[in-house]
Amino acid sequence: MTTSELPELLFVYNADAGLVNGFLDTVHKLVSPSTYACSLCALTYGAATMRLEWREFLKNLPARTTFLHRDELPRQHPDLTRYALPAVFRRQSGLAWQPFLTASELQSARELPQLIQLIQIKL
Repeated sequence: MTTSELPELLFVYNADAGLVNGFLDTVHKLVSPSTYACSLCALTYGAATMRLEWREFLKNLPARTTFLHRDELPRQHPDLTRYALPAVFRRQSGLAWQPFLTASELQSARELPQLIQLIQIKL
C-alpha cells in the first residue's frame, strides 16, 4: 500500500494552539483534571509531553496522521467546525473527511490503551 492509499486521520484537540495556551492547559490538567475539556489531550499527553506509548502507537499506525487545535480548525477545515471537540476524522484517497471518533467516544475512553484499541478496531 502506497502512502497515498493509506487512510488519513485528523485529530482535533479541544484546546487552542500556542505556548501560553499549552502552559495553561498543563496547569488545568494538574489542578482540576475532572474539568479539563480535552479528553484527547488528557489521554495522549502527560503534564507537558506526548506519552511514549502514544508516540510509538502513532509511529506504527497504518494511517497518515495530522493534529490540529480547535483554533486552527476553522481556517483549515471550516466544514468540520460543526462537530463537538475533541474529535478524530478519517478520509481515504483525498475524499471528504468523515467523523471517525466523536467527542463522546473519546470521553468514554478512560485510559490510553482503551483509546488505542478503539482506533485499531475502527481502522
